[in-house]
Amino acid sequence: MEFVIISGLSGAGKSKAASFMEDMDFFCVDNLPAPLIPKFAELGMAGSGEYDRVVLVTDIRGGPNFDSLFQALDDLRAMKCAYRILFMEASDEVIIKRYKETRRSHPLAEACDSLEQAIDMERRMLSPLRERAEYIIDTSNLSTAKLKGELRRLFGRGGVLEGRMDVRVTSFGFKHGVPMEADLVFDVRFLPNPYYVSELRSLTGLDTGVWDYVFSAEQSREFLSRLGDFVTWLLPRYEEEGKTALVIAIGCTGGHHRSVAMAHALAGLLLEKGYPVSESHRDLGRN
Repeated sequence: MEFVIISGLSGAGKSKAASFMEDMDFFCVDNLPAPLIPKFAELGMAGSGEYDRVVLVTDIRGGPNFDSLFQALDDLRAMKCAYRILFMEASDEVIIKRYKETRRSHPLAEACDSLEQAIDMERRMLSPLRERAEYIIDTSNLSTAKLKGELRRLFGRGGVLEGRMDVRVTSFGFKHGVPMEADLVFDVRFLPNPYYVSELRSLTGLDTGVWDYVFSAEQSREFLSRLGDFVTWLLPRYEEEGKTALVIAIGCTGGHHRSVAMAHALAGLLLEKGYPVSESHRDLGRN
């Protein structure tokens, strides 16, 4: 069971982080009373996998005394339920700006004379919990996309591929239209066409004869090399901006020969680079 507790300053982005983690298949609960945390953990540990990834958001709304929360954390350890704490914070100036933009009230507003005083009080109240946190994210200069990317890096699934962007490479035929889901489209209709070789016409780019024909041409090998360099340069930039999936479409006329061979070659290259890659060939079954 994966158990993550999100806490931190009001206005630092806890709700947004929980929303992103919900997209990563976590079951999210906001402001669960601390005494119920071990009970919820028992439910998850005894279940059939429905609650095997859980995020709980707890903060100053549960009260300024965190003794009950710390007791709940001790109970989790006694139950051998591992947990991690993510603490989110931001500068006073940024939090004040966010509150002005949303026109919401700070949870400690009634106990303080100003928003600055409320933020200072909250920092002091939360400092013992911050000291226990495994991860601290300062969102002062963090865009929404980069926050998403950081959470994916920290909590994404996949072992050695954890946190990597999912890449799908697909081939297609321009005469059937460009795939609507494509993020990047490359046209390989300038390469030598096996369609005009009678013994290759009925084969596909996955067959050795077509593959050898396509990559016997210098421009095919150079294009693959340049395309590989470009895409492997580009993918980390997409990841930095929080993109979680990318579709690369490679097209030729009918989607049987050149595009299939090139898509297959590119997928293999990216797989070697450590990206979770899936491969598909949309138009192989079409005439």
